[in-house]
Formats: sequence, C-alpha cells, structure tokens
Amino acid sequence: MKEKPVFDNSQRWTQLSHAIKFYRKEKKLSQIQLAERAGISRQHLSAVESIRSDRGLSLDALFNIATVLEVEPYLLLKFKMEIHL
Repeated sequence: MKEKPVFDNSQRWTQLSHAIKFYRKEKKLSQIQLAERAGISRQHLSAVESIRSDRGLSLDALFNIATVLEVEPYLLLKFKMEIHL
C-alpha cells in the first residue's frame, strides 16, 4: 500500500496571511470592512490572517479578497515579507 505524501504548506499560509493583512492595511480597511466587501465573515478573515490558523480559503474567497484589495490574486500568493518591510 502506498503512503500518502505529507505536505507542509505552513510557510505559504503564513505568507498569504501576511499579504492579506498588508494590503488590507494599505487600503485602510478594517477586517470587518474587507470581510463584508469580499462576502465572507469577519471570523473567517480573522482566522485566515492569523498565522497560527489552519483555516482554509476557497479560490472564490481569495479572488474576492484580491478584487476588494485591488491586487492581482497571484500577489497574495507570492508575497514576501522582506520585500515590503
């Protein structure tokens, strides 16, 4: 029987959470404002922005967040903190 591969995406989730928070603050939006405009709950957005969360994010939600933040979705996925410090 084949073993299932184990993936560690924690670094990617950390970068995504930092990216969303960075661009949200750049737009001067609260979590509530971004969540309402993106069509998700504030609790869900809070969990996504939390670097200790393992809460998933659908592509629809990612696209909605990117649209509200006026950035291309790939920028949320390739975000590097050192570039924006």
